[in-house]
Amino acid sequence: MVGKEISQAVIRRMPRYYRYLGELLDEGVERISSNELSSRMQVTASQIRQDLNNFGGFGQQGYGYNVKYLYEEIGKILGLNEKHNIIVIGAGNLGQALANYVKFEKLGFVIIGLFDVNPALKGTLVRGIEVRMLDELADFVKDHKVDIATLTMPKEAADSVADLVVSLGIHAIWNFAHVDLQVLDENVVVENVHLSDSLMQLSYNIVKSHTKE
Repeated sequence: MVGKEISQAVIRRMPRYYRYLGELLDEGVERISSNELSSRMQVTASQIRQDLNNFGGFGQQGYGYNVKYLYEEIGKILGLNEKHNIIVIGAGNLGQALANYVKFEKLGFVIIGLFDVNPALKGTLVRGIEVRMLDELADFVKDHKVDIATLTMPKEAADSVADLVVSLGIHAIWNFAHVDLQVLDENVVVENVHLSDSLMQLSYNIVKSHTKE
Protein backbone atom coordinates (compact mmCIF):
# COMPACT_ATOMS: atom_id res chain seq x y z
CA MET A 1 0.00 0.00 0.00
CA VAL A 2 3.03 2.25 0.41
CA GLY A 3 3.03 4.96 -2.25
CA LYS A 4 -0.35 3.96 -3.63
CA GLU A 5 -2.71 6.85 -4.25
CA ILE A 6 -6.15 6.12 -2.81
CA SER A 7 -9.04 8.12 -4.29
CA GLN A 8 -10.96 10.52 -2.06
CA ALA A 9 -14.18 8.68 -2.96
CA VAL A 10 -12.78 5.50 -1.39
CA ILE A 11 -11.54 7.38 1.67
CA ARG A 12 -14.99 8.94 2.17
CA ARG A 13 -16.55 5.48 2.25
CA MET A 14 -14.16 4.04 4.85
CA PRO A 15 -15.84 5.70 7.86
CA ARG A 16 -19.16 4.23 6.68
CA TYR A 17 -17.64 0.74 6.61
CA TYR A 18 -16.26 1.34 10.09
CA ARG A 19 -19.63 2.51 11.40
CA TYR A 20 -21.60 -0.39 9.90
CA LEU A 21 -19.06 -2.96 11.06
CA GLY A 22 -19.30 -1.50 14.56
CA GLU A 23 -23.06 -2.02 14.45
CA LEU A 24 -22.54 -5.62 13.31
CA LEU A 25 -20.20 -6.21 16.25
CA ASP A 26 -22.82 -4.84 18.62
CA GLU A 27 -25.28 -7.32 17.10
CA GLY A 28 -22.87 -10.20 17.71
CA VAL A 29 -22.20 -10.87 14.01
CA GLU A 30 -18.84 -12.62 13.56
CA ARG A 31 -18.54 -12.75 9.79
CA ILE A 32 -20.25 -11.23 6.79
CA SER A 33 -20.05 -11.54 3.02
CA SER A 34 -19.62 -8.59 0.68
CA ASN A 35 -23.16 -9.26 -0.58
CA GLU A 36 -24.61 -9.07 2.93
CA LEU A 37 -22.65 -5.92 3.69
CA SER A 38 -23.80 -4.51 0.36
CA SER A 39 -27.47 -4.88 1.27
CA ARG A 40 -26.93 -3.00 4.52
CA MET A 41 -24.84 -0.16 3.10
CA GLN A 42 -26.49 0.30 -0.30
CA VAL A 43 -23.08 -0.04 -1.95
CA THR A 44 -22.51 -2.78 -4.52
CA ALA A 45 -20.60 -5.87 -3.40
CA SER A 46 -18.14 -5.25 -6.22
CA GLN A 47 -17.49 -1.72 -4.95
CA ILE A 48 -16.90 -3.01 -1.42
CA ARG A 49 -14.36 -5.55 -2.65
CA GLN A 50 -12.62 -2.94 -4.81
CA ASP A 51 -12.47 -0.47 -1.92
CA LEU A 52 -11.02 -2.97 0.53
CA ASN A 53 -8.57 -4.35 -2.03
CA ASN A 54 -6.90 -0.93 -2.00
CA PHE A 55 -5.74 -1.82 1.52
CA GLY A 56 -5.09 -5.52 1.15
CA GLY A 57 -8.52 -7.11 0.74
CA PHE A 58 -9.06 -8.69 4.22
CA GLY A 59 -11.58 -11.27 2.95
CA GLN A 60 -11.41 -15.01 2.28
CA GLN A 61 -13.20 -16.61 -0.66
CA GLY A 62 -16.10 -18.69 0.58
CA TYR A 63 -15.88 -17.17 4.06
CA GLY A 64 -16.33 -13.45 3.63
CA TYR A 65 -14.99 -11.00 6.19
CA ASN A 66 -14.24 -11.48 9.85
CA VAL A 67 -16.19 -8.54 11.27
CA LYS A 68 -14.00 -7.85 14.31
CA TYR A 69 -10.76 -8.10 12.33
CA LEU A 70 -12.02 -5.89 9.50
CA TYR A 71 -13.38 -3.35 11.98
CA GLU A 72 -10.01 -3.15 13.73
CA GLU A 73 -8.05 -2.94 10.45
CA ILE A 74 -10.22 -0.14 9.06
CA GLY A 75 -9.81 1.63 12.39
CA LYS A 76 -6.03 1.47 11.89
CA ILE A 77 -6.37 2.74 8.31
CA LEU A 78 -8.37 5.70 9.64
CA GLY A 79 -5.85 6.31 12.41
CA LEU A 80 -8.36 5.49 15.14
CA ASN A 81 -5.85 3.33 17.01
CA GLU A 82 -4.10 6.55 18.02
CA LYS A 83 -5.13 9.44 20.25
CA HIS A 84 -5.66 12.81 18.55
CA ASN A 85 -5.67 15.97 20.66
CA ILE A 86 -8.05 18.65 19.39
CA ILE A 87 -8.52 22.32 20.17
CA VAL A 88 -11.63 24.27 19.20
CA ILE A 89 -11.24 27.91 18.22
CA GLY A 90 -14.60 29.61 18.46
CA ALA A 91 -16.50 28.76 21.65
CA GLY A 92 -19.96 29.80 20.45
CA ASN A 93 -22.91 27.47 19.99
CA LEU A 94 -21.25 25.18 17.44
CA GLY A 95 -17.92 25.08 19.24
CA GLN A 96 -19.60 24.20 22.51
CA ALA A 97 -21.75 21.57 20.83
CA LEU A 98 -18.63 19.89 19.43
CA ALA A 99 -16.96 20.02 22.84
CA ASN A 100 -20.02 18.37 24.40
CA TYR A 101 -20.10 15.53 21.86
CA VAL A 102 -18.62 12.71 23.94
CA LYS A 103 -18.54 10.16 21.10
CA PHE A 104 -15.44 11.87 19.68
CA GLU A 105 -13.44 10.60 22.64
CA LYS A 106 -14.58 7.02 22.02
CA LEU A 107 -12.98 7.34 18.57
CA GLY A 108 -9.76 8.71 20.02
CA PHE A 109 -10.41 12.41 19.36
CA VAL A 110 -9.95 14.29 22.64
CA ILE A 111 -10.79 17.98 22.91
CA ILE A 112 -8.22 19.51 25.21
CA GLY A 113 -8.74 23.24 24.70
CA LEU A 114 -11.36 25.85 23.81
CA PHE A 115 -10.49 29.35 22.59
CA ASP A 116 -12.41 32.49 21.74
CA VAL A 117 -11.98 36.26 21.44
CA ASN A 118 -15.08 37.16 23.46
CA PRO A 119 -13.97 38.27 26.98
CA ALA A 120 -17.38 37.30 28.34
CA LEU A 121 -16.55 33.64 27.69
CA LYS A 122 -13.15 33.68 29.38
CA GLY A 123 -12.93 31.12 32.17
CA THR A 124 -16.29 29.50 31.48
CA LEU A 125 -16.34 25.70 31.45
CA VAL A 126 -17.72 23.47 28.73
CA ARG A 127 -17.75 19.83 29.88
CA GLY A 128 -14.93 20.70 32.22
CA ILE A 129 -12.83 22.44 29.55
CA GLU A 130 -11.95 26.05 30.30
CA VAL A 131 -12.47 28.64 27.58
CA ARG A 132 -9.27 30.59 27.03
CA MET A 133 -8.64 33.71 25.00
CA LEU A 134 -7.08 33.41 21.57
CA ASP A 135 -3.99 35.31 22.68
CA GLU A 136 -3.27 32.40 25.03
CA LEU A 137 -3.11 29.90 22.16
CA ALA A 138 0.63 30.13 21.47
CA ASP A 139 1.56 29.36 25.08
CA PHE A 140 -1.00 26.55 25.21
CA VAL A 141 0.46 24.90 22.11
CA LYS A 142 3.95 25.09 23.63
CA ASP A 143 2.73 23.16 26.67
CA HIS A 144 0.38 20.69 24.96
CA LYS A 145 0.55 18.37 21.98
CA VAL A 146 -2.14 19.60 19.58
CA ASP A 147 -2.91 17.46 16.53
CA ILE A 148 -6.01 19.14 15.13
CA ALA A 149 -7.38 22.69 15.28
CA THR A 150 -11.13 22.98 14.79
CA LEU A 151 -12.30 26.36 13.50
CA THR A 152 -15.87 27.42 14.32
CA MET A 153 -15.66 31.18 13.96
CA PRO A 154 -17.19 33.54 11.34
CA LYS A 155 -15.64 33.18 7.91
CA GLU A 156 -14.15 36.69 8.04
CA ALA A 157 -11.73 35.55 10.74
CA ALA A 158 -11.01 32.06 9.45
CA ASP A 159 -8.05 32.86 7.17
CA SER A 160 -6.11 34.78 9.79
CA VAL A 161 -6.80 32.16 12.47
CA ALA A 162 -5.74 29.40 10.07
CA ASP A 163 -2.48 31.25 9.43
CA LEU A 164 -1.93 31.50 13.18
CA VAL A 165 -2.60 27.80 13.65
CA VAL A 166 -0.17 26.86 10.88
CA SER A 167 2.51 29.19 12.28
CA LEU A 168 2.25 27.37 15.61
CA GLY A 169 3.05 24.05 13.97
CA ILE A 170 -0.41 22.44 13.98
CA HIS A 171 -0.68 20.23 10.90
CA ALA A 172 -4.41 19.53 10.64
CA ILE A 173 -7.41 21.88 10.47
CA TRP A 174 -11.05 20.86 10.74
CA ASN A 175 -12.80 23.90 9.35
CA PHE A 176 -16.47 24.69 10.02
CA ALA A 177 -16.19 28.36 9.04
CA HIS A 178 -18.32 29.08 5.98
CA VAL A 179 -15.34 29.35 3.62
CA ASP A 180 -13.09 26.87 1.84
CA LEU A 181 -9.73 27.33 3.51
CA GLN A 182 -6.54 26.85 1.56
CA VAL A 183 -3.17 26.97 3.26
CA LEU A 184 0.20 27.35 1.56
CA ASP A 185 1.97 24.76 3.71
CA GLU A 186 1.60 21.44 1.89
CA ASN A 187 2.22 19.59 5.16
CA VAL A 188 -1.01 20.94 6.63
CA VAL A 189 -4.18 18.94 6.00
CA VAL A 190 -7.48 20.86 5.81
CA GLU A 191 -10.95 19.33 5.97
CA ASN A 192 -13.63 21.88 5.06
CA VAL A 193 -17.06 21.03 6.49
CA HIS A 194 -20.13 22.87 5.23
CA LEU A 195 -23.21 21.85 7.22
CA SER A 196 -25.44 23.95 4.96
CA ASP A 197 -24.35 21.90 1.92
CA SER A 198 -25.79 18.76 3.50
CA LEU A 199 -29.01 20.60 4.33
CA MET A 200 -29.32 21.89 0.75
CA GLN A 201 -28.81 18.37 -0.60
CA LEU A 202 -31.63 17.24 1.68
CA SER A 203 -33.79 20.08 0.39
CA TYR A 204 -33.10 19.03 -3.20
CA ASN A 205 -34.10 15.45 -2.45
CA ILE A 206 -37.31 16.67 -0.76
CA VAL A 207 -38.20 18.69 -3.86
CA LYS A 208 -37.28 15.78 -6.11
CA SER A 209 -39.47 13.36 -4.15
CA HIS A 210 -42.42 15.77 -4.31
CA THR A 211 -42.16 16.03 -8.11
CA LYS A 212 -42.70 12.26 -8.32
CA GLU A 213 -46.06 12.46 -6.53
